[in-house]
Amino acid sequence: MVLLAAFLALSAGALAPPPQQEQVLHMSRRPSGARLVVRIPDAAPAIALPPIAGPRDPARPLVVIDAGHGGHDPGAHNERMRINEKDLTLAIAQAVRDELLKTGRIRVALTRSDDRFLVLQERYGIARKLGADLFISIHADAAEDETAQGATVYTLSDVASDREAARLAARENRADILNGVDLSDKSSAVSSILIDLTQRETMAASTRFADLLYREALPHFPFRSPYHRFASLVVLKAPDTPSVLLETGYISNDRDAGWMATRDGRMQLAKGVAAAVSVHFARASIGR
Repeated sequence: MVLLAAFLALSAGALAPPPQQEQVLHMSRRPSGARLVVRIPDAAPAIALPPIAGPRDPARPLVVIDAGHGGHDPGAHNERMRINEKDLTLAIAQAVRDELLKTGRIRVALTRSDDRFLVLQERYGIARKLGADLFISIHADAAEDETAQGATVYTLSDVASDREAARLAARENRADILNGVDLSDKSSAVSSILIDLTQRETMAASTRFADLLYREALPHFPFRSPYHRFASLVVLKAPDTPSVLLETGYISNDRDAGWMATRDGRMQLAKGVAAAVSVHFARASIGR
């Protein structure tokens, strides 16, 4: 437990910038004792944590909702209907937040509330720093087959469950590269073991929520078959926060895209997600 606590403490500070520092470069061809001092530019400021809405009681469960893409990363696009995934996901995430707040029992935060870009590690990093009990990333899928439609729930796996899941992982994980950011993990062997042990339980909890989401949301919106897929998605890799990625439908399908863009469509999506979240935390409180 001591090692695990140490690992979590280190991970929680992953988003904080290093202190300003000076680097001394010793020049071999200069006279003995001479040196050149080069100032390293200040690091970019740490991302500001979003506000938490809902009950002020910190004991109430906290859900962090992530609107996929944003800023210079528009995500998928329906050219005929002029709909970008980044706009659609933000509108849906806001609708889910509003529906959860209606319960009066759940605290909610959005990773972004406007059109801004966040790298994938920042998204789940926000959830971890806020101490979230559940992380839901909202997306809208795209496929070459324009008849593909319906929602899909993804949870983390080191091996994708099928070629389509692998394709999605490759597409979504490239989002960091668009910003020229390489945040590859260089954990020690001990840290890797701690991550693995913690993440096994987290992945099991994520799978249980995915099944619950399908059951509770099916009366509100349709799912693909199979409704649950596994993929090695970076945004789901918080080791201690149950996480799912919900593809609310296919933006490449005019029927799905048009429905998701309507107020009623977003309301149905929000009602389905909120129902699953409420049952999820009700079960958790009974188990305590």
